[in-house]
Amino acid sequence: MASAVINPRSPGPRPISQRPGGSPPSVMVKRGACLPVINMMRHLVVPNREVEAVLGHVRARGWGSVSHRVFSSKDGLSRLIPLDVGAPLELPKALEYPIVMHEGVPDEKIETDWLALLASEVDETTIEQMGDAWPSNHEFVGDMMIVRIDDQVAQFTDSIARAKLGAHPHIRLLLADDGVEGEFRIRQLKPIGARLADRILAGPSLEFAPPELLTTEVAVKESGRVIRCDPTKAYFSTKLQTERLETLALAKELREELGRPLRIADPFCGVGPALATLLAEPNLVSDLLATDLNPDAVKLLMTNLSKWDRRPYPEGAIELQQVHENRLVGLADALTLSKKQEITGKWDLALVNLPHRTIEFLPEIIPLLDRTSPSMIRGRAIVEESEIEQANELILSSLPKLMPDKPSPSLKIKRDYSSTLRLCSFQAWLSPLEETN
Repeated sequence: MASAVINPRSPGPRPISQRPGGSPPSVMVKRGACLPVINMMRHLVVPNREVEAVLGHVRARGWGSVSHRVFSSKDGLSRLIPLDVGAPLELPKALEYPIVMHEGVPDEKIETDWLALLASEVDETTIEQMGDAWPSNHEFVGDMMIVRIDDQVAQFTDSIARAKLGAHPHIRLLLADDGVEGEFRIRQLKPIGARLADRILAGPSLEFAPPELLTTEVAVKESGRVIRCDPTKAYFSTKLQTERLETLALAKELREELGRPLRIADPFCGVGPALATLLAEPNLVSDLLATDLNPDAVKLLMTNLSKWDRRPYPEGAIELQQVHENRLVGLADALTLSKKQEITGKWDLALVNLPHRTIEFLPEIIPLLDRTSPSMIRGRAIVEESEIEQANELILSSLPKLMPDKPSPSLKIKRDYSSTLRLCSFQAWLSPLEETN
């Protein structure tokens, strides 16, 4: 497990394959060989003798991960304490310890707890037979949990819901994820369980749940910022927090290169999760272009920006407009922006968060950048693992001249998207035009 220290519809290249795509239980679930799950998280590195005191501070503030455990460093002199995504980027003086990005170690007790509860409803033989088909992975979004239910165990959905909610008492609503669909990348989520006071509702009893219990619009705390989102209306994933922290580090590096705050374009911004982290950094963002084609996303974006920017924004899904002197935001097709002269050639950093088509759309995003000074494109792409090198060649063929003293853009695998597809990220440092002559 690697770790790294961090600081507190137009022509284009042909896309490569980018298809969306308790007590211990009385039984032992035989797990087959699984694909590696990459789950990079922030960890505090704390000397052994200080761990208990630090854990007290972390838990009192609700900043510790509820699903991952503390573990020893390689040298045995320290322990790594996993931080919740909601923990702020800057921690108080009592928690001034090195922070590293490291793959999280799941808390086996929670897994054991839910399996024990499942074993009270499903016979031992069936649990053993289904093995890896049982949903061992999940995602927390506010007080909701999202799981994927394999077709093999779909008939046991009600039992799964009761067991998951029983093992996670802080969860209000459990949703089954049937994948991402449509132009707006909307996750197909349906309620399969809920908590009403001390009762767990699943199956037929869920029909009697009050509407407010089933609401999917929630406030998610990430890196100390609150993000208003609804994963049933606009794509949002807490699993991309590490990506957003890496984007922040790259933006700070670009700021140092330019010697001034950045003009940032986020033409596929959704509800604005990347912007939450960037706007939290003092003197990092000067001007902002934030657009999306999804009206529901833009509506939530306006709510979020009004809080992060601490100034008023229009309500609802407004058309792209100059809301403030340095804020151009609203509903727009990202692929038409390069045709607007007043928008092109004005931005230092462009974020491309449309992973199934990022490579295809690069030629439409590049004109947004100010080519009189160094600039950067930061993007994510979903590709076949066997085609990553081909994808790297396509990216390079789409870009103008790169800065010679910066690493060449290359896709880095961040996590599995399916059995063959990988979610990757890259960044490209572009040379100013005067350096290309």
